[in-house]
Amino acid sequence: MSEFCTGVCTGFSAAWAIARKDILIYYAKPNIIVSGMLFPLFMFLAFAVGRPADPATMVPGLIAITILFSSSSIEPVSIPLERRTKTFERLLSAPISLHMVVLGESMSGFLYACCIALVPLAAGMVLFQTSLPDLPALAAGILLLSFCFATMGTLFAAYPTESPGDIMSMLNLVRLPLIFVSGVFVPIGQVPFPGQVIAYLSPLTYGNDLVQAGFGKATLFHPAIDIAALCIAIGIFQSLANRLYHTFNE
Repeated sequence: MSEFCTGVCTGFSAAWAIARKDILIYYAKPNIIVSGMLFPLFMFLAFAVGRPADPATMVPGLIAITILFSSSSIEPVSIPLERRTKTFERLLSAPISLHMVVLGESMSGFLYACCIALVPLAAGMVLFQTSLPDLPALAAGILLLSFCFATMGTLFAAYPTESPGDIMSMLNLVRLPLIFVSGVFVPIGQVPFPGQVIAYLSPLTYGNDLVQAGFGKATLFHPAIDIAALCIAIGIFQSLANRLYHTFNE
């Protein structure tokens, strides 16, 4: 039992070391700032400006898309660059479980998104006096959605390329449609039927629903359903990432 606990602690220490490395090296990279912060802001402004809706009602959606882009922007940049310098290969050859390597990469995106999500949250509270009647739902939404899309970013970064642009192009083919079918800007009921099918398969739908609940807005599902759906998505993304990294790095 003690050996098991020691192994688990060692694995998580290694995962944290990987996340810390990404924090120190990549958080201030210009392409990370653009894709993780500025792009979702401009996307939000493009839909918010000129609309009759109260800006305060759009803050939850801004938080959701900020998490979507910020959490999935670290690994698609860091891993290809480290492949180019052969740093990633040395990391894989270290005495660390592949699962912990994948977890460490996901943790860096998760922590980045959690921090960035506080910016629109604070802006909404200061500028629009938004209230948070269900803080646990908001916290669960931010944490689970951040980790979910961080694992998705790690999954896409498994593609064996040394160019971040290759992965970002594939990733945007998924991220951009999710914005329009997941109830962030357009209610799911107004989306055509094929889009509604995608919406109910999208983690962003459930994460946005939890964030909306945190702000006391009307929701589609019970928070327990949102939490369960996000946990399932995290498990799927993490399992697929583990398998792909094992396949591409044999």
